[in-house]
Amino acid sequence: MKQLFLSAISLCLFVSVSSAQFKRADIYSDFVLYPKRTSLEKDLNDRLVKKTFSLPLDSNTEYRYASACDAITQFLFANADVQKGFSKLFPYYDSLEYFSKRSFLQAVYAIYPLRYKKDILHIMEKETDPRLFAICAVYLFHCDPSISNGNALKIRMVEKFSGYDSIPVLEDLEKYLSYLYFFAQKMPPDIPQLFSYQKKTGKKVIYSFQRYNRNYPGMAIVQNADGSFVKKADGSLAVFPQLARSGSNLPYFIKDGNTPQGIYSIQGVNVSRINFIGPTPNLQMIMPFESKWEKFFQGDWDASKDSLMMYKQLLPASWRKYEPMLEAWDAGKGGRTEIIAHGTTIDPEYYKGKPFYPLTPSQGCLTGKELWNVTTGRLLVSEQLNLVNAFLATPGNKGYLYVINLGDEQKPVGREEVEALVRKSLFSK
Repeated sequence: MKQLFLSAISLCLFVSVSSAQFKRADIYSDFVLYPKRTSLEKDLNDRLVKKTFSLPLDSNTEYRYASACDAITQFLFANADVQKGFSKLFPYYDSLEYFSKRSFLQAVYAIYPLRYKKDILHIMEKETDPRLFAICAVYLFHCDPSISNGNALKIRMVEKFSGYDSIPVLEDLEKYLSYLYFFAQKMPPDIPQLFSYQKKTGKKVIYSFQRYNRNYPGMAIVQNADGSFVKKADGSLAVFPQLARSGSNLPYFIKDGNTPQGIYSIQGVNVSRINFIGPTPNLQMIMPFESKWEKFFQGDWDASKDSLMMYKQLLPASWRKYEPMLEAWDAGKGGRTEIIAHGTTIDPEYYKGKPFYPLTPSQGCLTGKELWNVTTGRLLVSEQLNLVNAFLATPGNKGYLYVINLGDEQKPVGREEVEALVRKSLFSK
């Protein structure tokens, strides 16, 4: 019985729309108006967090504590009131329901990923749920990312879960502990080869280039079905800032964690009824295992072939053994769903001072930068709208989206970086 304040963010309530392009002047939200933003901020701080954490923690107030943790994770609140609430939750952990435990652990990782090492270790030693164990292990690995600690965590996992290799989240945890830093220090295979290969398939593709450190925003570009790239009126490459970070900043295989690398099937464009997502058209996507394979592969499904083989065939031969592109596959197999590319009405000022400001994190989706006029409720800037219109500028509203990490540099993916990749593809023909 969990009544989450932010549950609406993860609900798929959408209004169907046509594939025509959209006008910025037609998009309006009263949720961004100054009085509503001010009221929401006061409600979040005073009622949802401060007042909740002043209450005794018992079976009657547990859902309120869980809702407060969800708000802390989304809006990244860090203050004395939050610490007070956490100090009540740690001793009570064993008595919490599963969803309350998950909300609490996500909030701890999101806000204080180094502060509570001993407490999380104590929880992990007793935790029997593989998904919660995985969050604890990720926390402890973040505190100490050494090879020896990674090996110790893997040994503990095997000791507690003898059949770990048949549990998707633990299979992914083992890969994460073993190979995260190996892949983070390397660039992906030849990207111009990927561009050339997609031209042969005749599908529209969005590439979302990101960092392993998802505190830094990425950049998306659109490749048309004929292999050309969408450009601006002045002839320069059209690029769209995009954030692939969740509020929790947990890794890709954890529910509501960061957006996994890999391939997503774009199913069309819709408009959400969810306040925090807002009315800007979003790209509806499905992950592997989320729906029927016929739908994921958009009519190219061959039932006589292995689905993983067909997934890999969406990549050129040089990419098919590149493990990071299987993150979306593995996450989908483990139960992750509902990852889309959308806008946001969340006030970016909650994240001022963060490397991704003024973009706003989500629950694992790709979010485009949006700035609103708090007096009129109209859009000032919308990279999300620009991306959708770029995708719809040529016939068809389906295709694929590829999320690819470009190494672990501690800076946003830049226009020059992406332009260099596209130029290289033109000269490599």
